[in-house]
Amino acid sequence: MKIYWFKAQAPRRVLALAKHLGVNAEFIELDLMAGALKAPSYLAFNPNGKAPTLVDGDFVLWESSAIMTYLCIKTGSDMWPANRPDEQVQIIRWLSWNDCHWSRAVGTFYFENLVKVVFHIGEPDPAELEAIVPEFHHLATILDKRLEGRDFVACGRLTIADFQLASMACDWREAKMPMSKYTNIVRWLDGLMTMPGWANPWPATETQPRPAMAHA
Repeated sequence: MKIYWFKAQAPRRVLALAKHLGVNAEFIELDLMAGALKAPSYLAFNPNGKAPTLVDGDFVLWESSAIMTYLCIKTGSDMWPANRPDEQVQIIRWLSWNDCHWSRAVGTFYFENLVKVVFHIGEPDPAELEAIVPEFHHLATILDKRLEGRDFVACGRLTIADFQLASMACDWREAKMPMSKYTNIVRWLDGLMTMPGWANPWPATETQPRPAMAHA
C-alpha cells in the first residue's frame, strides 16, 4: 500500500489515522515546488491533482474521507463502523458538514494567516477575514453545542469524523481563529493532541514542513 501526501489538512487526517491504526504503508511525499501534483504519472492516479491518494495494488482511491474509511475497513477499526449503518449515517453527517460548511470557514483563517506567509503570496486580506467571521461564529456555535458533555462528535467514541473536523481547526491559535470562547471545541481539540498519531502525523521522511491549502 502507498499513500501519497504533502503537508496540508487533508493528508494530515489520513496520515494521523494510518499512524493511529498502525497501518503498514509506504508514505510518499509529493514535492509541490517541483510540480508533483501536475505530473502525468500522478494525475493518472488522481485526476484532481490533489492529495492524499492511496494505491493498494491495483486499487486507487482519492478523497481523504474515503481513504480513512478504507483504512478502517482494512484494519477492522470501529472508527468507521462497517457493520453499523445507524452509526455510519451519524459519521457521514459530520463528514458532510465539514466539507460543505466548516472547512470553508476555518480554511479562510488558515489560508490568510498561515499559507500566505509560508508561500510568500501576500499579506492577509482583512476583507476576506472579516467576511468569514459571522459564518465562523455560526458554525462554531453548532459544533461547540454538539461537543457539550461529549469527548467526540459522533457515536460516543473516536471516529474518522473527529479527524476530519479537527484537521481543519487544529492550528486555530496560529491561524488566529476566534475560537477561544468555544470552550468545548478547544477542549476537544486539545484532547486529540494527547494522541501521538494525531499530534505528530507526519512521516519521518518529511522534507517540506510547510502548510498548504490543497486538500481532498
